[in-house]
Amino acid sequence: MLVLKRKMNECPSVRCINCHELFQELRPKIKQIVITKHFLKDFPGFDVSLITDCKHEYFKELHKFEEIINGNHIFRALKNKIHILYAIDKNYRLIFLRAFKNFNEYKKFLEDKKEIRKVIDNS
Repeated sequence: MLVLKRKMNECPSVRCINCHELFQELRPKIKQIVITKHFLKDFPGFDVSLITDCKHEYFKELHKFEEIINGNHIFRALKNKIHILYAIDKNYRLIFLRAFKNFNEYKKFLEDKKEIRKVIDNS
């Protein structure tokens, strides 16, 4: 797991594609960025600043709200057919959970609430 201590500013003036108001509300409260080992394995070399700095021009979707799981807000970005799943937890940490090349695998993981809670709690 890689932890970056970084406070994020408000969203840029140009709104991201599919950016949910909830992400805009939570973004300035983020205190830390966590990249799980599994995410690093799924998408080695991915520049997380593309997401944290709202570089929407690199994505088909960015900050798309999926659901709330046990008080943790789950979001998705889509870049070159890769589904990037991340969460903002109750402690205002942005946690990069997983990246999937296959949409069906992504949906299957998203349905496994217990596994998502476990990944967030262990981060």
